[in-house]
Amino acid sequence: MTKLWGGRFTKETNKLVEEFTASIEFDKELALEDIQGSMAHVQMLSDCNIIPKDDAKTIQHGLQVIQNKINAGDVEFSVAHEDIHMNIEKLLIDEIGPVGGKLHTGRSRNDQVATDMHLYLKKQTEMIISLLTEVQSSILIKSKENVETILPGYTHLQRAQPVSFAHHLMAYFWMFERDKERLQDSLKRINWSPLGAGALAGTTFPIDRAQTASLLGFDKIYPNSMDAVSDRDFIVEFLSHASLIMTHISRLSEEMVIWSSQEFQFIELDDSFCTGSSIMPQKKNPDVPELLRAKTGRVYGNLVGLLTVLKGLPLAYNKDMQEDKEGMFDTVKTLVGSLKLLAPMIHTMTVNETKMYEAVSKDFSNATDIADYLVTKGLPFRQAHEIIGKIVLYAINQDKYLLGLTLDEYKEFSPLFAEDIFKLLHPKHVVGARKSEGGTSFEQVESQLALADKLLYDAVPSS
Repeated sequence: MTKLWGGRFTKETNKLVEEFTASIEFDKELALEDIQGSMAHVQMLSDCNIIPKDDAKTIQHGLQVIQNKINAGDVEFSVAHEDIHMNIEKLLIDEIGPVGGKLHTGRSRNDQVATDMHLYLKKQTEMIISLLTEVQSSILIKSKENVETILPGYTHLQRAQPVSFAHHLMAYFWMFERDKERLQDSLKRINWSPLGAGALAGTTFPIDRAQTASLLGFDKIYPNSMDAVSDRDFIVEFLSHASLIMTHISRLSEEMVIWSSQEFQFIELDDSFCTGSSIMPQKKNPDVPELLRAKTGRVYGNLVGLLTVLKGLPLAYNKDMQEDKEGMFDTVKTLVGSLKLLAPMIHTMTVNETKMYEAVSKDFSNATDIADYLVTKGLPFRQAHEIIGKIVLYAINQDKYLLGLTLDEYKEFSPLFAEDIFKLLHPKHVVGARKSEGGTSFEQVESQLALADKLLYDAVPSS
């Protein structure tokens, strides 16, 4: 089969080389973006009188026909035509004749593929921001239901201090908020147009790059043609942000796995997000959060893979850059799928308030409050810390918790203790007392929820 670029060659491409170098099996994902970019390019060629207007209209009609066929699933792409760009051009020539060959005037596959990826990643980034907002909404709804639900807060996975469950959940809300901000900022760099940079040096035709950028919704054009065709920073940046999002998803998933275990029983995941065992009929396995944890690794791998591809490349375009797409497509698919599962999984999980409260009633997570109590009585904190450490050791040896000790027992360690110590030690008081800004007191949590509400819902522009 004659290649569209085959004029300089005297031999056909080795079939193994053809299969090894072809990218159509994965870059067909860019079909609609490729047509979108071509539509803008041919419009510009016409407006700049580089090709006849009638030819431009014929090409645009042909591209629309091909787009309709792609949307209907009526197109078969061929490895013989290597990539999505050459496949669509061949389909166009088959559809409208030799005039289709004018489409590539003033353009290279190098700036063409870069344009396609900018268009693709812009669309996907905007969708991922929307999905993150849905996850945040689920977190916010569940948090509003559990402001006064108390569970142990942990450091080092050891009981530390009791906190509002809403406060704990909202930590993830703010992680995802930062993720959204990073993605929104990255759109400034994704939204640059490489179209018109040619293979690496620009073109001799009097093209209007600003026009194609405007038609495609780009904010800027690359000021350097070599940078335009070789830049993959915007993909690396996306993969980096995606890796961090998956880190946050994985951390929350780990908590769900722990919380839903028999040892904790803090939550129960909905049956629709769990599976059973082939041999143990009693099992209810949290497979979805487990897989979310695991899929984080493949996103990390895609980031490291692209960084490794790029690290030794001289300017400008190199065939190595063909390896930029599969990891990007896989990351988008993985991240979108993860976010689509996470939001309803949070929304449908059942919170076991009783189990959580039992946990904070049978530990020493209120010990810091006794130290603070002694400080308010005038004792230096470091001395108070030592006294409470001894009280905790004493209680452990007596098989008691701090609320189970008598006032006489407390007075053995310090005469500063009085009857009011027992009110102070109740979990609700412990949580409610932490009124510093950003703390876990119920009033502070309510303020935090109000701020989150404003961020999520007031940011939507009114019509």
